[in-house]
Amino acid sequence: MAYMTSLGSIPSSYQSALYGTDLGPGKSPEDTECQTCKRRKYQDGSNEQVSFKSPAHISPESSGAAVRAHEQEHVTNAYAKAAKGGGKVISASVSIRTAICPECGRSYVSGGTTSTQIKYYNEENPYQKALKTTDHSKYAGMNTDYAV
Repeated sequence: MAYMTSLGSIPSSYQSALYGTDLGPGKSPEDTECQTCKRRKYQDGSNEQVSFKSPAHISPESSGAAVRAHEQEHVTNAYAKAAKGGGKVISASVSIRTAICPECGRSYVSGGTTSTQIKYYNEENPYQKALKTTDHSKYAGMNTDYAV
């Protein structure tokens, strides 16, 4: 979700200098997109097949939804990779970063990071077999039901 900063209290002389145009009556700063926001592009830096592999423009208002949807693609890929390889997703976390445009003062989502951990079970591994044996001796008899 992109948050807009209200700039309505800025005097009109500053508004025209800030936006390069006189806003005039009835027009708010949010109606005019600044050059920095207009030129801002988003690009994915991972090696996965997801959206935004080539730079693309997203408006400040749409940046939150677009970045969240993009990061969800990474989480979905992790679950698909785990299912395909016989693993289990242990954790998946998404961080969303925000920033303030230096030109117009709007708040926007500047990017995101997805971290996932997948645990794979290898029953053929001798270390895994030994671990199961020691776990069995440790947990055997731990939960016992007695009939009365």
